[in-house]
Amino acid sequence: MAQAELALTRCEGARTITGPILTKTPAGVMPMIALPDSLDAVAGVDLHMHSTASDGALLPAELMALCHGRGLSHVALTDHDTVAGMAEAAAAADRLGLKLLAGSELSVQWRGVNIHVLGYLPADVQGTLIEGLAAQAEARERRSVEIAKRLEAIGLDDALARARACAGSARPLGRPDFARALVEAGLVPDMAAAFKRYLGAGKRGDVKMHWPYLSAAIGWVRDAGGVASLAHPLRYGLTRRKRGLLLDDFAAAGGESVELISGFQNPDLSSDLARQLNERGLYASLGSDFHFPGGPLAPGSMSAAPRTPVAPLWRHPRLAAFAG
Repeated sequence: MAQAELALTRCEGARTITGPILTKTPAGVMPMIALPDSLDAVAGVDLHMHSTASDGALLPAELMALCHGRGLSHVALTDHDTVAGMAEAAAAADRLGLKLLAGSELSVQWRGVNIHVLGYLPADVQGTLIEGLAAQAEARERRSVEIAKRLEAIGLDDALARARACAGSARPLGRPDFARALVEAGLVPDMAAAFKRYLGAGKRGDVKMHWPYLSAAIGWVRDAGGVASLAHPLRYGLTRRKRGLLLDDFAAAGGESVELISGFQNPDLSSDLARQLNERGLYASLGSDFHFPGGPLAPGSMSAAPRTPVAPLWRHPRLAAFAG
C-alpha cells in the first residue's frame, strides 16, 4: 500500500500536512460488490460526508481517496446546500472503483426547528433544485455577514475576511469557518469551545435564517428525480412524540428515507428510531457525517445498525443503479 499525505485547510489558505493517510495504490481498484438487502449486514457504505465544497477539510478527490483507503465501496458526497464538488468526486471515484451517489444536505425549517434533509440524486441536478440551491447559497452569504457582525462585537476583528481565509475558497461560509477563525485569533482554544461559547444553538453567533420549509426542499429533490432522506433525526433534541410528528410531516411531504445511523449513537435509541421508521414504511440510510481527519469520526465509522425489517435506502427503485 502507498501512503498519501492529505492536508487540512488552514486560515491563511495554505495546506498543512497532518500526517500520512493510508490509501491503496492506483492499481488496487476496489472490486465492485452489490449491496445487501438488509442494514445489519452492510459494510463499506457511508452516505453522509462533506468536502471543501462546503465545510469539510478535504478536497472531494482527497475524500474519495480516503474512502478507498478505508475499504469503502459505496459512498455519497452530501455537502451543505451544494453539489459543487460532485464532478471532482465522481472523477476520483471512477478511477478508484468506488460507487458514488450524488447528494446534498439541505438546510430547512420545520415548526420553528432548523433541520437538515439529505437529497440523494441518481441523475444530474435538474428542475427546481437548481433554483433552490442558488437561493440556499444566497441565504448562507447573508447569514455569514450577520455572524461576522456579531463576532466582531466580541473581539474578532475582520471576522468575515478571517472566516473566508479559513474556507480557502469562494464557497458559502459555514459556522465551522468562523469557529476556525476564532481559534486562529486566539479567542478560544479549540473548535469545540468556539461552538460552546459563541456559535452553538442559542449562542451569539447562531444566526437563524429563514430557510425553506421542509415540504419545499423535499419538492426540489423529488423534482430532480431524487430521494429525500431526513438527516440525523436524533440530534435535534426532540422528544419521541415530537420526532414522530416530524417523521409524519416528512413522509406527508414526500420524504421517503431517514438516516437511521449517524456516526456513533445510543443503540437503544437506534432501535427505537428503527421502529418509528418501520411503522411509517420509510427507508433507512446511514452515514458518518464526516468533515475532517483527526476527529472522532472517519469515513465509514459509525454505530452498527440494529436488526430491523426496514429496507435500506439503496433498495429504493430510483437508486437501483447505485446498489450495484
